[in-house]
This record gives sequence, structure tokens and C-alpha cells, in this order.
Amino acid sequence: MRNIIRYYVVGLSYKNADLLTRGKFSLSKSQISLLLQQAKSDGLNELMVISTCNRTELYGIVEDPQILIDYLCKFSKGMLAQFKQKGYVLSEQQAINHVFKVGCGLDSQIIGDFEIIGQLKKSFYNSKKYDIVNGFSERLVNSVIQASKRIKTETKLSSGATSVSFASVHYILENVKDVKNKSILLFGTGKIGRNTCENLIKHTQNDHITLINRSEESAKKVAGKFNLVVKSFKDLNQEIIKSDIVIVATGADDITVDQSIIANDKPLLILDLSIPSNVDSHLKNLDNVTLVNLDELSQLTNAALNKRKQYIPEANTILNEIQNDFLKWIAHRKFAPTLKALKQTLLNGQLSKKDEAQEFSQIVYKLTGKVANYLKENPSKADQTLELIQQVYQLDAE
Repeated sequence: MRNIIRYYVVGLSYKNADLLTRGKFSLSKSQISLLLQQAKSDGLNELMVISTCNRTELYGIVEDPQILIDYLCKFSKGMLAQFKQKGYVLSEQQAINHVFKVGCGLDSQIIGDFEIIGQLKKSFYNSKKYDIVNGFSERLVNSVIQASKRIKTETKLSSGATSVSFASVHYILENVKDVKNKSILLFGTGKIGRNTCENLIKHTQNDHITLINRSEESAKKVAGKFNLVVKSFKDLNQEIIKSDIVIVATGADDITVDQSIIANDKPLLILDLSIPSNVDSHLKNLDNVTLVNLDELSQLTNAALNKRKQYIPEANTILNEIQNDFLKWIAHRKFAPTLKALKQTLLNGQLSKKDEAQEFSQIVYKLTGKVANYLKENPSKADQTLELIQQVYQLDAE
């Protein structure tokens, strides 16, 4: 189907960009807000932005995808040359398919990770707040949500807990002896931090976990739920010295844990779940420190992950069914201006007598209805037919 709509996806993901590069192109909440405000003032009507540990992508309707690339480079720390090397541009049906795959967990680093659908919803509502999404994005997101729900309930693609937060706890269980009695520090109590905390308590039976967050109030909310200890941000260095395991899940833009904090030779495991990375990579050079980042954690495979792969064809069948419905909706939307113009042209020539005019109107509605049905049933001939109708009746379908 040609000329579906000028819909594009531009971005970078774990598939072709390493953690450092993704960190440069990642967008904070404030950066996303500024980007959306700029795009709205520039006249865009459909734009969504998603920035997670695995990807940063812009979804929008524009004349030229370079517009979206320029926004991404302007509001992140990424450079155009880097994007040309590591980024991608998808258009029309390929772009739509990508959004479906992302939202259904089929493009995730951990296949079947359904946390992404929540991030997609959040992205839509964030754009709605700035009045920069309309019927197209709303219909697309709702279709993706529908596909995601069906895949989750009708297949076993999400069987077994394998989110990033679980992967980190799985790594600890596999590599740390007597984890129940180790001192664990969780630095950062955002979504990943909270999920990691839940998994830690559930799977390690460790009841001496300490929480630190820049906002102490946020840490206290999480701690209260699990009856854990909260320390002030100013105590971070001291708490790291005491710890056997440190999990860093902050949303900071720069390094928060560096070599100056590691003050002794005690063995220390650090898991960096942040993007951009919040732990200095040079800590890997210390003999007593084991540093594991997001990409390394996501590459961990276990029985649950391997088992998921067999359900991908099943999930794709559901995805394709709902995606095809969405594509039909787009096609029908494309017919609307021409059919409306045709109807108006025919009605303008109707007879003056009331009864005859009413009868003529019914004939016009039946005629345009038949044309609509033909277009729906013969999508491959739709463009040619619409062009012919416009020429014969000299229609302005804009």
C-alpha cells in the first residue's frame, strides 16, 4: 500500500548502539517536555517520544524525517554524525510495524518484556498533555495496547519473570554466595529501583537492605512498603563502604559512583541499572570490584527466556491481525476526503423539489457507499480509482 501516511520512527536501540551511545541520546523528562513544546510551536500535530534504558525513539507525522532527527540531536547530548552511524529511520508501514513490535515486547532486549507497553502509554499521555497527538496516534496506541493484552493472555511469551530488575536479582543469586546475609544497598527508588527492591526481597529473603535516594521522601515510601532502612543521600559514601552489593538505579545525567567512593579492598559487586550509566566504568579495573551494566545483565539467558522464543510466531499472528485492522482503518481514512468531495459535488446538482431532492440524496449516499465498499475490498486499486474519480469529477479532495 503506497503513500499510507508520512509516519516515521527515528531512533537508536540496543540492537545497534552500545550503552554509552544510548546514554548520549537518552532524554530526561524535562528534555522531552522541551522537545514536545518546540515541535508543537513548529506546527507538528502527531509526535510521541519514548526514552528507556534500551531505546530512544521519536514517532511522528512529518514531511521529512530529518525534522525528527534534528529534534533528537538538539535536545539530547547526541550528535548528528553519531546518529548517522548508529541510528535508524523507518517509514510508513515499516514504522507502524515497529511500534507494534516495541509495544508487544517483541523488539525488547528481553523478549516478552511487557513493561514497555506502560512506557508507550505514558509517552502518549505526555504528548497529549502538550496537544501534539490526535486521532492517528490515539488509534495506533490503542491498537498496540489491544495486541499486547492479547499476546499476554493468549500466549506464554511473558512466562517467567525476566525484566531488567529480575535479571539483576537473578545475577546476584547466581554469583553471590550466602546472599541472605549480605549487606545490600539500593541507590535510586524510581520504577526500576522499586521493582528491583521487590525482587530482592522476594527471591533473596534478605531483610537488611538499605535504600538511598536523592529525594528521601521517595525512598521512605518504598521503605515503608517493605519495612527497610532509609539513609540520607549525604551518607552514600559511608553506606557503599559497608555494603557487599550496590545496585545503582538513579535517573542522574552524570556519574554518581566513582573510584573515590571505593575506600577499601573489600569485595564489592556493583550493578548499574541506569542510563546514562551512573557508575564510572573505570571501577572495572579495581581487583575487588565486579561491575555489571545493563547490557551485560540483559544478555543473561535462562530457561524462561529460551522458552519464550517458541511463542514468538504465535505472538506475531496476533500482532499481524490487529495491525492489519489498523492499516485498513488508515486506508479507509484516506478515502474519506475524495468520497466527501464526490458526495458534495453530486448533491450540489440535486433537484429543487423537496421530494425529488430527498430521493436524489438517497441515490447519492448509495452511490458513494458502493464506491467506498469497492475501495475497501480492492485496496490494491484504491489509489488508481481515487485518482480517476478526482479527474472525472474535477474534485478538490484536500
